[in-house]
Amino acid sequence: MTHLREEEKTPATDDEPRAVIKESSKIFRRNRALGYVSNQVPAVTRYVQRRRDTLLITCIGRSFQVYTASHMRLLHVSGLHPDEITAMATDRQHTYTASNKCIYAWRAGKHIRHIYRGHERDVHILLPFGGNLIAVDRSNVLKVWNIRTDDVYLDVPFKADEFQITALAHPPTYINKVVLGSQQGQLKIMNIKKNSILCTINRHQSRVTCIEPAPALDVVAVGHGDGSVIVLNLKFDTVLVAFKQDWGMVTGLAFRTDGPPILVSACSNGYMAFWNLEDRKLAGQLQAHEGEVTTAICLPSEPVVFTTSPDNSMKLFVFDMPDGGARQLRIREGHTKPPLCIRYHGGSGVSILSSGEDSTLRVFSTISESLNKSMGRATYNPKATKKKNRFQYDKFSMPPIREFTSDTTREREWDNIAAIHSGVIQTTTWTFNKSRMGEHRLVPEQFQNKNRSNFQSETTSIILTTCGNFVIIGYSSGDVERFNIQSGLHRGSYGAPGPAHDAAVRGLASDNLNQVVVSGCTKGLVKFWMFKGKAEKPLAIMRLADGVALMRHHRESSMVAIGLETFKVYVVDMNTRVIVRKFIGHTAKLNDLAFSPDSRWLITAAMDSTIKVWDIPSSYMIDHFRVERPCISLSMSPSGDFLATAHVNLLGIYLWANKTLFNQVSLRSIDPNEPAPYVGLPSNMCDAMDLEDAMQELEIDDEEDSAELGEEIDAKYETPKQLNPELITMSGLAASRWQNLLDLELIKRRNKPKAPPKAPKQAPFFLPTVSGLEMRFDVGNAPSDNDGSKLLQVTSLNNLTAFGKLLEATATDNGFESAVKHITQLGPSMVDFEIKSLHPDAGGTMLAMMQFLKLIEFMLSTNLDFELAQSYLSVYLRSHGLSLTESPQLVQSLRSASKAQEEAWKRIESKLIYGTGVVAALRNFAP
Repeated sequence: MTHLREEEKTPATDDEPRAVIKESSKIFRRNRALGYVSNQVPAVTRYVQRRRDTLLITCIGRSFQVYTASHMRLLHVSGLHPDEITAMATDRQHTYTASNKCIYAWRAGKHIRHIYRGHERDVHILLPFGGNLIAVDRSNVLKVWNIRTDDVYLDVPFKADEFQITALAHPPTYINKVVLGSQQGQLKIMNIKKNSILCTINRHQSRVTCIEPAPALDVVAVGHGDGSVIVLNLKFDTVLVAFKQDWGMVTGLAFRTDGPPILVSACSNGYMAFWNLEDRKLAGQLQAHEGEVTTAICLPSEPVVFTTSPDNSMKLFVFDMPDGGARQLRIREGHTKPPLCIRYHGGSGVSILSSGEDSTLRVFSTISESLNKSMGRATYNPKATKKKNRFQYDKFSMPPIREFTSDTTREREWDNIAAIHSGVIQTTTWTFNKSRMGEHRLVPEQFQNKNRSNFQSETTSIILTTCGNFVIIGYSSGDVERFNIQSGLHRGSYGAPGPAHDAAVRGLASDNLNQVVVSGCTKGLVKFWMFKGKAEKPLAIMRLADGVALMRHHRESSMVAIGLETFKVYVVDMNTRVIVRKFIGHTAKLNDLAFSPDSRWLITAAMDSTIKVWDIPSSYMIDHFRVERPCISLSMSPSGDFLATAHVNLLGIYLWANKTLFNQVSLRSIDPNEPAPYVGLPSNMCDAMDLEDAMQELEIDDEEDSAELGEEIDAKYETPKQLNPELITMSGLAASRWQNLLDLELIKRRNKPKAPPKAPKQAPFFLPTVSGLEMRFDVGNAPSDNDGSKLLQVTSLNNLTAFGKLLEATATDNGFESAVKHITQLGPSMVDFEIKSLHPDAGGTMLAMMQFLKLIEFMLSTNLDFELAQSYLSVYLRSHGLSLTESPQLVQSLRSASKAQEEAWKRIESKLIYGTGVVAALRNFAP
């Protein structure tokens, strides 16, 4: 995947705090964005002969997406551009995009093949023209680029007050000629090769918005800003037919090429008109989008028209109606207005529920875009709304969903989603299994029309129990009610006969066993209620210094996070009913809180455009970052791998990858008052590893060198070999490695085979290996590279083993570490053999025997491998006990080792005697 380098940012002013700009925070790395389909830039199509399908290419800001027309399946997403894409075009080889005064030629939508630089303003019109590419920028300069050489073939400036270019087209069979449309309404036919204007056509005074060549020779259709559509013969300069759509500006034109003489015109109010060119009349019309139709393309030789709109949708319409009209064939859409609340649904972490300002509830899949679905628009009367066109005004439409709650326990049996709406008293239910709105409208009796006296009350908070049977709703009047979500019946009130609180309820929580309900109000009171029975009085009341703004809970850990109106965050234990943590750091209104799945982190978002991560066990802030727009809602996936965020005035849902699950991240405490580093929002595809992540992998971090490091959190602890030199430390080896040394002969006799082993008929060839627990080849007898002689050079007459040679080498430097490491890696039989081979009669030397005693003394003095030293010394004394008295040097070394052994044992013996005495004394006081 190819990515483009971003332009340098403008320096911050002196009045604003200068924060460190980074591409990812300490924990979260931007991953991708969901829910984007199209924007105001017209889309393009390209037929691929190999696939036998048409590719639909739509712009989504700084990248473009490629779909198949057959199933509208997303094939791939381009790399990031340095700025917003302003124009797109395509031919048989490349896809061309204009961004930040440059033009990029993409191959297969993934790799950049050419970059054309030279425009002084942004390019807004592109047209592939054989081996050339024609581009028009905002400064009204037309440039012709050679696609292969990246050179400018022609540069023609136009005066904006005389002829400002607004449209461009190439009529078929017109060699080296293009048709230019202007703001003044004129048309010019230009010869690109000769750089000359052939003729000027002035048939209309309104702005030319689009030019579309017709299947017939010399004929083009011209759309104007006043809604006029003129079919013009360029050769004779005559108007063949003219239409006028009263809806507004013509935004696109397209001719059907599958037979019927139909011209499709798109309008700025979302309508499309179908004009019959033979009968010269309107053949049909339909409303395609809620906003302006920016793209209208008839697929070649198919009765299908492709449309896009800034309402974040693209559609395919097929002409198969009895009257020749079109109907919707396929659709791919997202939110038409920014989302307000997002939550992960289910335990797999592949579905995200999102409610937007367009009063819809949608499901976005993190696996495939084809799994996205809409659950419909909230309405007071679903039956009446279903009979109407989705674009018609619906008086039964409900306000946007402000917050919702869901559970998967009973989702296949009844409604499992409950939602509250802005400014209304009703609570709606939804079903995830059937992907539609439920039948129930939950309203308490005191707020029903015949009993209602307070018309200013509205729902403010909601929670669904873990069993999936009950939904608890809080109101601005202070009431807290419980409903059965299956039947929609009212099942209880908290604080009856009066309200539960004297102020608006801002947060609710319930435990995992349906025993306790927690509610909080704007007066700072947090009350604990019995879930069942007549909850007239609370079990306990907690008084906070400030009012409650919102509340989130983690059922498995019985913890409740309470956001206050003063931007503080408290963590309360539902079992002990005390405040266990206080987090202070935000400087603006809190928007949302979320626990990590293991309840170790608390993630907070506020209107100061920052997202902070708090470590609950250590009570430290371990990560924070600032984004472009304030985060209005966030949710952590059940598996903890992604964080989903929604931001103010943005249509998408953004995913952030948890880096701690993929590599080792050292977390340290951060001062909450430090300026948060700026992190860009994720794009519509998975970014490749950037330089900042590569520096972290190479342990290069300039920020840590200049900033003072806080206390390390979650550091990976590696147990040292010895905690303290004064402590006697065991080796940690298996007991069979040293306990069986004294009984090795008995074990050998017991395990002696009854029959001698039979050699195989054809034994395979194996490389010789060294005896031990580790697999190593014996290369001691290999010929040396430095000595080419074949004569055997005898260095000594002894037959020392490898361990004996290591012992003799310690006589000069007393470095026993290598010898200890060697013998501890051997098995019991080899240890016994090595110790017995130290005697001169067995091929050893007196020096090796003396150095072994010094080795034991070294092990006892360092307090390492205490049990091994005792076991090795026992084998040594049993094997060579009688011969030790023959050498005065060995006797002296033995006395020194005995002294070290007695000192170590006395220390252990005193501790054991003290411990047994304490246990015996405490046994008398046992009940």
